[in-house]
Amino acid sequence: MLSSFRSVLETLGILPSESRVLVAVSGGPDSMCLANLFFESGVEFSIAHCNFHLRGEESDGDEALVTEWTEARNIMIHRKDFDTLSFAENNGISVEMAARELRYSWFAGLCAEYGYGFLAVAHNANDNAETLFLNLVRGTGVKGLSGMGQVSEIPYADGRTGAVLVRPLLSFTRKQIEGYIFDRKIPCREDSTNSDVKFRRNRIRHTVFPILEDINPVFIKSVSREMKYFSMAESVLETYCEDALKRMTGGDGMSLDLKGLLSERHWEYILYVYMSSFGFNSSAVASVTRLLKDGKATLSGKRFRSLTHELLTAHDRILVRQLNDSPGKDSGPLEVACDGQYEYSGVRFSTETLQRSEVESLKQPKGILLFDAGCLKYPFLCRKWEAGDWFRPLGSRGRKKVSDFFTDMKYDGFRKESAVMIVDPSLADANEKHISSVLGVRADDMYKVTDGTLEVLRITVL
Repeated sequence: MLSSFRSVLETLGILPSESRVLVAVSGGPDSMCLANLFFESGVEFSIAHCNFHLRGEESDGDEALVTEWTEARNIMIHRKDFDTLSFAENNGISVEMAARELRYSWFAGLCAEYGYGFLAVAHNANDNAETLFLNLVRGTGVKGLSGMGQVSEIPYADGRTGAVLVRPLLSFTRKQIEGYIFDRKIPCREDSTNSDVKFRRNRIRHTVFPILEDINPVFIKSVSREMKYFSMAESVLETYCEDALKRMTGGDGMSLDLKGLLSERHWEYILYVYMSSFGFNSSAVASVTRLLKDGKATLSGKRFRSLTHELLTAHDRILVRQLNDSPGKDSGPLEVACDGQYEYSGVRFSTETLQRSEVESLKQPKGILLFDAGCLKYPFLCRKWEAGDWFRPLGSRGRKKVSDFFTDMKYDGFRKESAVMIVDPSLADANEKHISSVLGVRADDMYKVTDGTLEVLRITVL
């Protein structure tokens, strides 16, 4: 494995006598393997370790192990403590996103301050395959099929450094890494949350992949090979779409000529690329595609929203403008005015309007709620829970205080604080405390889909 690793470093331009590398090490098997391979390769490197204080003594134990390993080998180590929960709450983002932003911003600062040319992280072939499947579940174009690259920009670097992010273990499987760890007797610690299948990545890792590996024992290597071809195909398609969009968009790219678009043989994919560049998800693209295909539908005046942009359809073009508000900074209620993506109180969700015939089953996976679009109409509001809020949970005839619903659902204080209420403004005059739904969990019975429903509003927590 060491010989193969040295070949990877050479391909990446990381040379023993010339390169300085910052290696991100958590204390887990993958990152400890990466650190030890760098140590054996003779490349000059330092260690960076983050303590996010999310797992109590377990987090402190990770830091102690990494510190002991580096000091025993006289390797420079940078350590940083983060109040991750406070950062997530103050910025209206998930804990996972908060940890990502905190660590990469810090890594970029270290690279700029100490002159590291590379930041190395321990993503491996299994991680890449998991990312591919997660992208497929969320909805993705060809770009999402390519997975992670061996070289990319450092997130949140903000131009502070010329260093690049590298993934030297991307061609190695988790089994190879475990074999190297066992052979070298390298100390490491397993994050206890990695076995919790409530997280989507872990569910894919522990329930889906074993089935696929039973069908094909070298499944991971096969997927890795295919992702390289997907990456090549993406490059070809990117050039094709760029050339096509130059012919049909204005100078700033914020206006798309529909006559030119529909004259293209593969216009649906071009539209997908165009809308994706402004943050619109697959469901929004599908809605616009249906409008363009349906000659009977009124095209003009339809609005869609991503987290950063708003799209408006006109009779001869699509117009896009950037939103002025900053997603996630929710000091007051959020107005949901049209189909699109939104973020409030750290919860990201999408809304889409469907014909009743498009909804095959009213039984939906966790995090997805269906409403009669004729009852819950745009615009509606999202806000945080307030004392006195009540609703009639779907299937129930009686009122229930949301506080009692939280008790039944065994919500802790953090979940109560982050819970999002959907509020129908048309009910405000009657009772402003009557909510329409606890987002992603339960809807009020008055908005249920019935035999008389013509359109369905689907709200999905992402």
